[in-house]
Amino acid sequence: MTIITDTFQKLRQQGRCALIPFITAGDPDLETTAQVLRVLDENGADLIELGFPYSDPLADGPVIHAAATRALKGGTRLEEVLEVIQTVSSGIKAPIVLFTYYNPILNRGIRPFVEQIARIGVEGLIVPDLPLEESTLLLQTTAEVGIDLTLLVAPTSSPERIRAIADQSSGFIYLVSVTGVTGVRSNLQGRVKELLGQMREVTDKPIGVGFGISSPEQAQQVQEWGADAVIVGSAFVQRLAAGTPTEGLQAVGHLCRELKTALDQPKIASLV
Repeated sequence: MTIITDTFQKLRQQGRCALIPFITAGDPDLETTAQVLRVLDENGADLIELGFPYSDPLADGPVIHAAATRALKGGTRLEEVLEVIQTVSSGIKAPIVLFTYYNPILNRGIRPFVEQIARIGVEGLIVPDLPLEESTLLLQTTAEVGIDLTLLVAPTSSPERIRAIADQSSGFIYLVSVTGVTGVRSNLQGRVKELLGQMREVTDKPIGVGFGISSPEQAQQVQEWGADAVIVGSAFVQRLAAGTPTEGLQAVGHLCRELKTALDQPKIASLV
């Protein structure tokens, strides 16, 4: 059993929904990245998704794309990001899930990359531009090394494709809540509820919903629809970039506490 699987099992036993914040490594700098990982862990994050900045993203909306651009202009490189993870991972409770496009993995070599991130404390991997049909080798390697490879289900996925992705995804399944790229949105698509129902018919693996979730109310809505995890990215990236690094860290901690409190409300209410 992986650490991520164990985390979700414990949350299910407690009747809780996981909070998974996303941040971009190197924005505004790597020292702040190390600090924000600790801040998120201290303020209720159950897992943390750390995005490696990439110059040509396919799934990132304007907020995260801008953060990646700033990080790359500041000189952020993969080796430095991995050094930050190694420094921080042993001191936080929340498992770190690395979000990266496929090209950096291929450049380093699949097995060397996976073995290295496992050594430094990464527990999971998300590769948004890797289609299911091309994922066999990476799935095999991560399974052998002991890292979870989480696959994405799109709102347009057919029932057959949902089943195939659910069968292969490890740790949890990432359900994309909207058609398009990441970003803060005022409303969530009602199809998310329908898709969650379809996915429950074919798998008992944990399902995390992301893209477009930015408020406690939206997080609660996704939880009520049956998600095992709520993934929030652009809202955290925006707050971290606002003002000085100290102000950004304070804003991130505040948002994390707000979201965590909202997700724990059903549990609190049930005890009254």
